[in-house]
Amino acid sequence: MRQLRARDLLRGDLEGEELEEHVGEAVLTTRFDKLQAWGRSNSIFPLTFGLACCAIEMMSIVSPRYDIARFGAENLRASPRQADLIILSGRVSIKMAPVVRRIYDQMLEPKWAISMGACSSSGGMFANYAVVQGADKFMPCDIHVPGCPPRPEALIYGFNKLQRLIQGNPDPGWRRRYNAEGTEEWARDESTGAPSAEALEAYAAARRSLG
Repeated sequence: MRQLRARDLLRGDLEGEELEEHVGEAVLTTRFDKLQAWGRSNSIFPLTFGLACCAIEMMSIVSPRYDIARFGAENLRASPRQADLIILSGRVSIKMAPVVRRIYDQMLEPKWAISMGACSSSGGMFANYAVVQGADKFMPCDIHVPGCPPRPEALIYGFNKLQRLIQGNPDPGWRRRYNAEGTEEWARDESTGAPSAEALEAYAAARRSLG
């Protein structure tokens, strides 16, 4: 039926209501920025980069069982100049942090970062002088995936959230969903117990980024 309509359209035989119905079914209108964001979110080039045990789980996402190719991200790149997503899969030591930051700075723009696992997100069990207590202390992280280590399904779920973030439709955080904004544990002044000026400024910037 569609082939017949396409033939009639090329011949100029479609007129009136049939032409309007065909145009309504075949033509899609949108804005360029939305189309561009949709294309970016479905053609992400992750970096082949692993830090610790979470990297084993990260490798599984390209296997047939999980198949991240469904979301257009199977083309992992070995060079940061050809990648636009870095997955911090494991703990980040103090010595490794400058190297990770340099790799991140060499990546293509626009670029994104996923903090995978408790160690990368908050230091995890390594509460000591040798491990960075959260990768967002030295580079921006768009998505945090909890777990020790998180399963490949959790990483793919975080990847889907990143896709929605790129498309301009980010999922609301749990504070917004449960009306708990204002309960953040920001750094506080020891003498007054009130949040510091830097913490309030960072909190306001985070709120603005969420829209």
